[in-house]
Amino acid sequence: MKKELLSSSYLTRGAFFQKRPVFSWLSRNLIIEIICSLLIILFIYSSLSKLSAYNRFSVQLSKSPFITSYYQLVAWGIPAAEIAIAFLLAVKRTRLAGLYASFFLMSLFTAYLVIMLNFSYYIPCSCGGVLEYLSWEQHIVFNSFFIVIAAAGVLLKTYNTNSKNIYA
Repeated sequence: MKKELLSSSYLTRGAFFQKRPVFSWLSRNLIIEIICSLLIILFIYSSLSKLSAYNRFSVQLSKSPFITSYYQLVAWGIPAAEIAIAFLLAVKRTRLAGLYASFFLMSLFTAYLVIMLNFSYYIPCSCGGVLEYLSWEQHIVFNSFFIVIAAAGVLLKTYNTNSKNIYA
């Protein structure tokens, strides 16, 4: 048996490499890390810019025709949700939940923008930092990019979790 394990044919064509695709596992993990890092940066930056200009953010939300009556709850809830999602993404054990939450929140933001563009007479800009310099169409493209990478992260993380069970 020892001789069989050391033979070059076993190492190149044998069960060891067939059961454990090391390189694809590493690249999937690296891609997941990059996706989570980008989402963490986005959510931390976004939440801090909202909190640092809280009065402006709150006033802009109060002018939104769809959330006027509960703008104060939204003004605290959005940055809190963004920080919570960033925390979920940072912890490996909760990363899949964070990816799902990222996908949901970015989809919700994008749907809100599309609805505002199509059905509102007034579109307040409550974006902070560099995002306020984007046009509405650019903002939708920006959000769509993060929706796509969050979805890719969910798929990769789900596949990665399932493949660990197979190759363990």
